[in-house]
Amino acid sequence: MKTSQKPEARSPKAEAEPPPAACPLLIVISAPSGGGKTTLCQQLLDTRPNLQRAITCTTRDPRAGEQDGVDYYFLDAGSFLKRVQAGNFLEHATVYGQSYGTLKSEVLGKLRHGHDVLLNIDVQGAATVREAALSDPELKRSLVSIFLTAPTVEILEARLRKRGTDAEPVVQKRLAVARQEVAQWKNFDYLILSESIPTDVRRAMSIIEAEKLKSQRATAPDF
Repeated sequence: MKTSQKPEARSPKAEAEPPPAACPLLIVISAPSGGGKTTLCQQLLDTRPNLQRAITCTTRDPRAGEQDGVDYYFLDAGSFLKRVQAGNFLEHATVYGQSYGTLKSEVLGKLRHGHDVLLNIDVQGAATVREAALSDPELKRSLVSIFLTAPTVEILEARLRKRGTDAEPVVQKRLAVARQEVAQWKNFDYLILSESIPTDVRRAMSIIEAEKLKSQRATAPDF
């Protein structure tokens, strides 16, 4: 007669455990006007559930349907200035008379909760974020910067005109600014020459996945 045997006890390490989560990323995307940045960012947010947009502070008035704390943090000029003076912003700038800025607490709070964070900012803001990361190990470990642009100035101009929202002097001004911005592409980790929305999204997704697999962000399993 066989005696029943109790299953052998397993040590905690012997139990199957999910692999450690990759280090969350701070993904900075910049592009000149007409480069396709807004569309790309929205597609990434729709595709990646763990990716969250860093909500920006602004001094401009809310537009129809915009909600405070959802679309922007709407601040008066005095409150915005106090935050600047207190060093609360990771980056900030004034555009057409209105101030915009990204709070350090907004970015770091999401990263510390394990979320990838998306920043849609201009090249000046991206430069400020890169500089801040030099003295902040947490930001440095997470930061990935991508520059997106049309492959030629003619295509960029065609996209601007297709929008039909700007007068001719505005189009020419945007093109002049775009030339200055495109010259900064070498300061970014990656360059995407915009072709189509699916292609741009596929390339950005490939960058994100590759960055998550880098050894400096990975945590090896404990065998």
